[in-house]
Amino acid sequence: MIARRKCDPLLFLQMLVLALGMLFPWHAQAAMHDGFVHVSDQCQNIIQEIRYFSSYNFVGERINGYLAPQAILTEPAANALCKAAAAAEEKGYTLKIYDAYRPQSAVDHFVRWGMNAADTRMKAIFYPQVDKARVFDLGYVATRSGHSRGSTVDLTLVDRLSGKEADMGTPFDFFGAASHHGAKGLSPQQEANRAVLLGLMENAGFKRYEEEWWHYTLKNEPYTDTYFNFAVE
Repeated sequence: MIARRKCDPLLFLQMLVLALGMLFPWHAQAAMHDGFVHVSDQCQNIIQEIRYFSSYNFVGERINGYLAPQAILTEPAANALCKAAAAAEEKGYTLKIYDAYRPQSAVDHFVRWGMNAADTRMKAIFYPQVDKARVFDLGYVATRSGHSRGSTVDLTLVDRLSGKEADMGTPFDFFGAASHHGAKGLSPQQEANRAVLLGLMENAGFKRYEEEWWHYTLKNEPYTDTYFNFAVE
């Protein structure tokens, strides 16, 4: 008699999503949605290093939906970010954006990566202490992202005199407790740098995400339940 194994519902769902994604991959919508703008059109004093247009990210390759290294936000979020950028300059800093609006097709790319246990090429940099099999359980990868609503931005500070990024204690997109606000083990300078960014963003109308020092969402975001899928270009 052949022993029957019990089916893990979560594993079954993940495998189903992976199979559907391979058979019917998302195609990003062609045109940018009304109400969204390129950040560079609103203010030119912000550096952009869009990590998901490059291979230097936790996946290790360019992410679906990123056709250009551009930061896109809803117009209210972009205007608020320009306010934060102006305040940063007064303190001797420039804002640097790593990511802003994120298409749903990019989120789906992350999900497929998360299901591929064999792909750990960027583990040493971005998740050295995390078992990749737990990225869903721990909340590092999910089927939806607030970034797809268009009013969330990932960013850091750059010193205007030296041109160097402020030391925040971890890299952007580092999976671990060290990335949390209030993390233990940071140096006084690292804590101070995080506090400067936090103050700038909260004063401009953004709210923090407790588990990522780089992640801020406009408090009064215009699309609270809509997840977009037009390409970044």
